[in-house]
Amino acid sequence: MKYLLLLTVISFLFSCKNKDEEYHKPESALDAGREFIDHSLKGRFNTAKRYMLQDDDNVYWLDKISSDYNKVSEQEKAGYSKASINIKEVTDVVADSVTIISYSNSYRNRPAKIKVVKYKGDWVVDFKYTFSGNL
Repeated sequence: MKYLLLLTVISFLFSCKNKDEEYHKPESALDAGREFIDHSLKGRFNTAKRYMLQDDDNVYWLDKISSDYNKVSEQEKAGYSKASINIKEVTDVVADSVTIISYSNSYRNRPAKIKVVKYKGDWVVDFKYTFSGNL
């Protein structure tokens, strides 16, 4: 009986996932961009960071957005969390390596763009583009 209880507890612990740890390797630029935007809207910045090109500028901007997000009301956070992503346009700037995604979210409906690049075989968001616009 003890072993059955122990096995049940262990199974339960392994079946519980932390939503902040959900990462699925993107198969395309659109997948990477969509996942990054979705996790950011939901306030899951640790997971969003996993979809991002890791450089000082990108980390700075994600930390700033995370800090700003933590200052908004719970009502606003709920609005962002429930928002859907509206993809307006997907432009392959350089075929198979650089894509610009124009989008908005249903909560604020403000146009925005992110750049997704293929880096070491993986699709990742170059988040600093959102603020600088430089390719």
